[in-house]
Amino acid sequence: MNDYLLSLILGVVEGLTEFLPVSSTAHLRISEALLGIDLSNGYWKMFSIVIQLGAILCLPIYFRARIAEFLSTFPNGKRGSKTAMTHPLTLTLIAFVCTAGPSFLLKKVIGKNLENLLLMGCALLIGGVAMWAVDAMFGGRGNVRDVDDISLGQAIWVGLCQNLSAIFPGTSRSMATIAAGQLTGFTRATALEFSFLLSIPTMVAATGYDLLKYVKESKETGGTHLDSHQLIVLAIGFVVSFLVAWGVVAWFMNWVRSRGFVPFAIYRMLAGAAVIFWAVSH
Repeated sequence: MNDYLLSLILGVVEGLTEFLPVSSTAHLRISEALLGIDLSNGYWKMFSIVIQLGAILCLPIYFRARIAEFLSTFPNGKRGSKTAMTHPLTLTLIAFVCTAGPSFLLKKVIGKNLENLLLMGCALLIGGVAMWAVDAMFGGRGNVRDVDDISLGQAIWVGLCQNLSAIFPGTSRSMATIAAGQLTGFTRATALEFSFLLSIPTMVAATGYDLLKYVKESKETGGTHLDSHQLIVLAIGFVVSFLVAWGVVAWFMNWVRSRGFVPFAIYRMLAGAAVIFWAVSH
């Protein structure tokens, strides 16, 4: 298949799935396998990192007004009831640290699981069941209706739960944080917004680390040079991922307020069963 078309397809897949609770890692790996891409090829590994950066970039731009509000009200909050330790900006960073620390310590385990399609299928299926159950039991009962109302303990809990998505690819970072938030009393909208805000430092750190690691390894093997064709392929994937992710974030914020997460849970279960069948049969 033409590299430009591959870049377009994978950019769409990344943009569609990065912020939905369906696991972009699983969908990208499965798509690459179906399209015949060598998952051990250094260039395509870097391509996956670059298009993820494209999706990440849409968040600080989309939430620029909300982020500006947080910055302008630090440390007392918009109602004057917060401190430097309980302000939403601080709580987001604390939740990030609760993810980054354990994930860094478990990076060898995480690396071994990234190409395991059977594990991804199981994580999709089990995560779908868990997401359905949590949304059914807690989706309409949350009392934390604004990110400004999140407590320190709740932020730590969500950050720790986010580690599940790193340890078990296919779990979905978005699914883990949304379900964790609902379990501790967030409304659907609050759980989703905090998930988006937390994803900014989390994904920047994760993809930045992967990119630096790739550059270091490439320098050691003398393979850092990219020709014009490869740069164009990267640019297509980056731009497409950014544009699609922007549309998904805008649509998802409106969808969740009135409809919840059950359709995504059903999709996860169906996709997980299909991936398990395909992985076992191959």
